[in-house]
Amino acid sequence: MAEGPDIARIAALIGDPARSNMLLALIGGKALTATELAGAAGVTVQTASSHLSKLEEGGLLSLRKQGRHRYFALADGHVGAMIESLMSFSATRGHLRHRTGPKEPELRKARICYDHLAGDFGVRMLDSLIAQGAIRAEDEALTLTAGGEALLDARGLDIGRLRAKRRPLCRACLDWSERRTHLAGSLGEALLSHFLDHGLARRVDDSRIIRFSPEGERQFLAWFPLKSGAEAV
Repeated sequence: MAEGPDIARIAALIGDPARSNMLLALIGGKALTATELAGAAGVTVQTASSHLSKLEEGGLLSLRKQGRHRYFALADGHVGAMIESLMSFSATRGHLRHRTGPKEPELRKARICYDHLAGDFGVRMLDSLIAQGAIRAEDEALTLTAGGEALLDARGLDIGRLRAKRRPLCRACLDWSERRTHLAGSLGEALLSHFLDHGLARRVDDSRIIRFSPEGERQFLAWFPLKSGAEAV
């Protein structure tokens, strides 16, 4: 018998089409009810409850209770990163579910991945921070530099508070549409939250799309030029 992590169990949990659709519905970071997840999976509520119990027992989902209501969410950012990586891997092998429409370009431009920014803007943000010397990248390991901490502190981010969190400050997450790395971890969350909290971007209802206002996009491109200093204002 092989020793070590049991990847077969996790693969079996994800491999069921109904359960995979539920996980995809939750990758945007919102908690959903069993009824909402049943709709996403195309099954009855009773069947959805059985699937949700298995996902919770497998450590992929967490249950939140608020009064009489029960909400399900991804257990943590590691689950979101795994799902996003599987999406990227599937895309590289040509396994795509084609649904053409006006939302597709916006999803590829900027979307939420659990709690951080993904898509073209997400990849651009990390590339720019590396080019500016704010983040040092060694393979998949990302480290915020002293200069990067000073830069982001000056822009209003409390890096000391982020370091005190139990989750990693910087983490690489493979982007399914760009097939390159974007920034996750508490820093990735804080940077997206900055634009959302200041009204410079918003999440489109019933979607993972992050839509920047004209001023928000201007500030984003100024903060994260493709080459250090190339577009700073």
